[in-house]
Amino acid sequence: MKLAKDCIDVGVQTNQREPMLEFWGQTVGLPYEELLKVGGGVHQHRHSLNGSVFKLNNVRNELTSDPTGYRELIIARDGTDTPHTLTDPDGNRVTLVPPGTHGIDRIGIRLGVRSIETFTRFYVDVLQIEQLADNRFRWGTTVFLLDEDPGHSPCASMSGRGYRYLTVQVWDVDAEHAGVLERGGTEGRAPVTLGTTARISFIKDPDGNWIEVSQRASLTGALE
Repeated sequence: MKLAKDCIDVGVQTNQREPMLEFWGQTVGLPYEELLKVGGGVHQHRHSLNGSVFKLNNVRNELTSDPTGYRELIIARDGTDTPHTLTDPDGNRVTLVPPGTHGIDRIGIRLGVRSIETFTRFYVDVLQIEQLADNRFRWGTTVFLLDEDPGHSPCASMSGRGYRYLTVQVWDVDAEHAGVLERGGTEGRAPVTLGTTARISFIKDPDGNWIEVSQRASLTGALE
């Protein structure tokens, strides 16, 4: 895939706006960027995250606790001598690590997966990303660490509390979305245009976790 930005973004959903903003802004120390009202009673509070965007989506409707495979966000931070794990008000794990830990220079995502073999085929053949080790992969600058758990329940819905989706920024969302499907990937939602801001689609990994494919005008130029 041809990336417009080499850092993968992280999307979280919550009903606890103030405690979550305080935790991620003050305790973790992510700089606040902007608020986007994305419709449907969702306010997206965007934070800088080592080149990625941490998208804290406060949702008006009550969210369920249905799990995804996204289990932990790992952040490389200068001045950190040993890994330090924190838990936010919704129970999401975030670990600050010395740069270089597990090959992570910016951020890492830890997933629970039913089959590492199945995910290896998906990452290498469908997403066409780099394999670093049996259970580690790199997409742009973001490292994925897989923990095999055959009893793990697939993601039932994109909606719910916690880490819900990742976003990859590309130059041509229609071409990349079609390419994923041609290589055996699963569609979550077909491409749509959001005004003059972005054209996006969604795909799903083998356990049903959602990945947003985004062509953002601020990165790629005006949408045609």
